[in-house]
Amino acid sequence: MKPETAFVALGSNLNGPAAQVNAGFAALGTLPATRMTARSSLYRSAPVGYAAQPDFINAVAALETTLAPRALLEELLAIERSHGRVREFPNAPRTLDLDVLLYGDLQLHEHGLTIPHPRMHERAFVLLPLAEIAPRCVIPGRGTVSELLRAIDASGVKQLVECSDFDVPGSSS
Repeated sequence: MKPETAFVALGSNLNGPAAQVNAGFAALGTLPATRMTARSSLYRSAPVGYAAQPDFINAVAALETTLAPRALLEELLAIERSHGRVREFPNAPRTLDLDVLLYGDLQLHEHGLTIPHPRMHERAFVLLPLAEIAPRCVIPGRGTVSELLRAIDASGVKQLVECSDFDVPGSSS
C-alpha cells in the first residue's frame, strides 16, 4: 500500500498541556507503518463549547502512513487512553486529544470517523498550526488552508515561543 499523508490535531488543557502535546508528538512518532514528516509549533487558545475550563494548547502533525483511516483512529484513541483521556461530556477538559483532520483527499463519513474533520475549517486553533506546516493543503470541499484562515477570526489564538509561555503558574500571556 502506498503511504498517504494524514494530518492529526493535538490538544490538551490538563496536567501540563504543553508537555502533554509534546508527549503526543513523541507517541505519534512510534505509530506502526507511520512516519511523522512535520510538526507545528504550539498554540494557545480559549476553549470552545464548554467555556468553564482552562485554555488549550494545540498543534498539528503531518504523517505519512500506510495505516487505513480507521486503524489510524484506533491508534490515536489508544494514545489518548495511555495519557489518561476520559470522555466525561462533549468538549470536556482533557489530558490529550488527537483528531484525524485529513487523510489524503479522502472524504469519509462513518460511525465515529468523519474526514475531513467536520469543523476544522471553522477553527483557528486547527488552521493556524496546519497553515504553519502545510499552507497550500486543500481541505476537500472547502478550499486551501490559507484561504480558509483568511475567512475566520484567529485573533484569540497565540503561537507560543516556548512551553513556559503556558505551563508557568500565574502566566497570563
